[in-house]
Amino acid sequence: MPADLHSSPAGHPPTYASVSLTVITNGTQANLLGNIHGGEIVKLADSTAGAVGQRHSGGPAVTAALDEMVFLAPVHVGDIVSTYACVNWAGRSSMEIGVRVEAQPWNDPDGDGLHVASAYFVFVAIDTSGHPRSVPPLLPQTEVEHRRWREAEIRRAHRLARKQEIDAARGS
Repeated sequence: MPADLHSSPAGHPPTYASVSLTVITNGTQANLLGNIHGGEIVKLADSTAGAVGQRHSGGPAVTAALDEMVFLAPVHVGDIVSTYACVNWAGRSSMEIGVRVEAQPWNDPDGDGLHVASAYFVFVAIDTSGHPRSVPPLLPQTEVEHRRWREAEIRRAHRLARKQEIDAARGS
């Protein structure tokens, strides 16, 4: 498709940079209970979010914060795990990227993926010197994309208020 259907010089819709990744889990990723270690799921979600951040910003982007990670169900050895991510919000140099994680047993091709985790990452676009650089605006188009934008703004306000309160308590 021509590029003008996906993006414009003024910014990108969330679909422009959306990414999905899929892996098959294995025994080396298991925790003491025999399920896939939560850190493995976080790593996969972060990798997916990183790809989205780099695509949206048009260059390097790094994880600045993991705002929230919610585990809803265990992932088992052999499950096919898929992550789905898109930009929910974009500021001057940072972006919130939402990630949905689903798992499906390897031997159940007819079954639907089970929603096993969700996460919200904050990424910052950086230049070659490692300093923040500007990102294109996000152009939400659907009601769901507008809802995600509003919810991301709430999470951002909470992060900033928490930081301000901690700094005040420390006398910073």
